[in-house]
Amino acid sequence: MRRFFSQMNPTVRGLLVVALIALVVITFNLYVTLAVVYALAGIAFFLAIAFFVYLVWKERRDEIGAWPTQAKLAFYGGALLIIVALGAYFVGHPTGPDALAFLLVLGLSGFAMWRVWRDQHTYGY
Repeated sequence: MRRFFSQMNPTVRGLLVVALIALVVITFNLYVTLAVVYALAGIAFFLAIAFFVYLVWKERRDEIGAWPTQAKLAFYGGALLIIVALGAYFVGHPTGPDALAFLLVLGLSGFAMWRVWRDQHTYGY
């Protein structure tokens, strides 16, 4: 039997694992537990993103500190706006026009940060 599973297509094997987990959840009425695990995973994902951003900032803060004040404000403002938008997304789970606004905020803030970064790393015109 072990050989059968080891030679099985990985996609089929993965789908069987997912089906087994779904069967256990349905059989034992674990819907509330599943909702709690989903909420905890969302919080953990948000904290992981925040920790990654902190590590990147910590590594580059001396370089960013040498930038002009306007560039620092634009860069940090874009980062803060992205963090607030992600927090609002995880709390409210927007749909429709709100989801479009969320994506636009992420895109425009990311573009502003990229543009400031690029302008500060261009040494000649």
